[in-house]
Amino acid sequence: MARSVMTICFGVALALLAAAGDAAIFTVVNQCPYTVWAASVPVGGGRQLNRGEAWTISVPAGTTAARIWARTGCRFDGSGRGSCRTGDCGGVLRCTGYGRAPNTLAEFALNQFNNLDFYDVSLIDGFNVPMSFVPAAGGCRSRGVRCAADVTARCPPELRQDGACNNACPVFKRDEYCCVGSAANRCGPTNYSRFFKQLCPDAYSYPKDDATSTFTCPAGTNYRVVFCP
Repeated sequence: MARSVMTICFGVALALLAAAGDAAIFTVVNQCPYTVWAASVPVGGGRQLNRGEAWTISVPAGTTAARIWARTGCRFDGSGRGSCRTGDCGGVLRCTGYGRAPNTLAEFALNQFNNLDFYDVSLIDGFNVPMSFVPAAGGCRSRGVRCAADVTARCPPELRQDGACNNACPVFKRDEYCCVGSAANRCGPTNYSRFFKQLCPDAYSYPKDDATSTFTCPAGTNYRVVFCP
């Protein structure tokens, strides 16, 4: 009997380890009335998404510092070289590095502390496309993050760039906006970050906006990122 119990427990442990090591499936959907060029790093690269199209990405367990975003106004040649008006990642279709601000970001790290996934939508690098980032049905009670407001239409003139809306840090590069240097340990919201927070309350509006902007799900959860939800 003891050996049978041990065998069952060992089998359950193996199953749990296998589940924890499974890749997460991210479904990226373009619901915008225009074409976007979706980007994903460090896994996925990038591809064109016409209106209504979807892209499925398998992201390995343990992936960290990951981002998904939309690029707009792109033109690429047959070799995948070109440029984008917003979100450009070094002039290539298949990104290997982060995009240029301003761009709305879906950020995540999988299988982290307490075997949880951590995810958010960030406007720290500004806004170019409305976005939602939610767990797929089942397995997680988090409601996800939604930033569906037309931020660009209400953007302060000094933050406007390329048909999008920058945040204050990329524009002014001052410590109090970037939460670095003299403001690293005493960084708080500013009038600019409050502008973004008012329109998208669940999204990061400045680098220290963790308390209201970081969400978790159990490791192994699948996710859905929608442009123009």
